Amino acid sequence: MKLTIFLLLRANPSWLKLTRDQRARIAEHGLGSHFSQPGMKLRHFDAEAFHARISDIAVIEADDPQAYYFAIEALRDSPLIADEYFELVEIIPSYENGFKAYEASYVA
Repeated sequence: MKLTIFLLLRANPSWLKLTRDQRARIAEHGLGSHFSQPGMKLRHFDAEAFHARISDIAVIEADDPQAYYFAIEALRDSPLIADEYFELVEIIPSYENGFKAYEASYVA
């Protein structure tokens, strides 16, 4: 089953003080490079216009939990998180329709 993870992020004022070019470089290093490995997919959603606490949502799909884990470790070491441009507010791992896979394998 493919693991889907929702990362709920909050941009800090230090992020907003950067130029858009600086933001693009830091984001690519922190998110793009680590989550573009084979078997992984990253989607990004802006939420700051609709939510006061969460500014961004990253949706990650991973075929391999270890690859996801390693990517998160690299993300935490990247300037995006380590330099406190963003705060990881919540991490929500999930399986899409996981109950269906369970029911298909369930032997009564």
